[in-house]
Order: sequence, then structure tokens, then C-alpha cells
Amino acid sequence: MNPEPQENKLLGETFINQIRLIRGKRVILDRDLAVLYGVQTRDLNKAVKRNMTRFPDDFVFQLSEDENRNLMFQNGTSSWGGTRKPPFAYTEHGVAMLASLLNSETAISVSVQIVRLFIKLRDIFLIHKELLGKVQLMENTLISQQEELNSIFQALDALSRDGEENLNRNPIGFQLTPNVSEPQS
Repeated sequence: MNPEPQENKLLGETFINQIRLIRGKRVILDRDLAVLYGVQTRDLNKAVKRNMTRFPDDFVFQLSEDENRNLMFQNGTSSWGGTRKPPFAYTEHGVAMLASLLNSETAISVSVQIVRLFIKLRDIFLIHKELLGKVQLMENTLISQQEELNSIFQALDALSRDGEENLNRNPIGFQLTPNVSEPQS
């Protein structure tokens, strides 16, 4: 078992924020991958376009104009600068396929690191989902117990009201009352 090199930790810390959730998939944009691989974004996209059969829609997709505007708004990007075309978004599988396309040591190393990062995110998501399930179970249990306690308190309240009513009633049974005037014999 080999410890992770320092560069893996740096990649994770640096680019964890570059992984976005678009169309329900975790993706990295082409410009961010180009920085990682040390190539121009246009060269990366040209290589992918020359090999489109390796990149089905679940590996890579181009953002729509609306998604691109939303992304520019979130990032505070000016409409004057930057790219004129919507970026491509690469899923975990697209990143793995890029390693075979960009056949260099850097590309392979970076792709392995990115795939590991995706796997860590998936593990974190699964742990979060499991914890959420446990919290919901506890919440349901507490709601059930609260309902039971409310019914117990209502029953006790009804019994205490019945007890107050009994205090105002005449006592049942034989009672001796003192006679004020006793007959003399």
C-alpha cells in the first residue's frame, strides 16, 4: 500500500472546488482540465473532437447557452472577456478517457489524481446519505414518541379533571350526621 504523493493532496485541495454539479452529474470544465494538463483549452477540445466516438454524452457534454450564462453569473465573469463558446463538461469517465487520448506522463498522472478525487467525493456523498438516513430515522422515532407522550398527558389531564369533579360531589356511603336536637326519653 503506497501512501499518496504530496501532489495528490495538492490537487485535491486546489481543484475540489472545480468539480461542479451540472445536469445532475459531477463534472470538471474543459478550461480547468486544460490548466491541470498544462495545455490550451482549444487543443484539449480539438483532441476530443477528433475522437468523439470515445466520448459519449455521459462522458462529455457542452453546456447550453443558459447553463453558460448561469455559470458566468455564479463566477462573476464578464460577458466581455473569456470564451465565446459554452465550455465542455467532463464527467469522471470522460477524464479517464482523456488519459488515453493525451498520452503523456503528465496527462496520465493528472487523470489518475482526478479520478481519485471523484471517488473521494462519491464516498463522502455516500457517507452523507447514510447519515441523513439515520437522522431521519431518529426524527421519525422522536415524532412517534412525542405523539405517545401527548396522548399520555391528555389522559392524565382528563383524569385530573375527573378528580376535581369528584371533590365537589357528596360522598357515597353511610355517614353519621350529628343531631342537633335529640329526643328525650
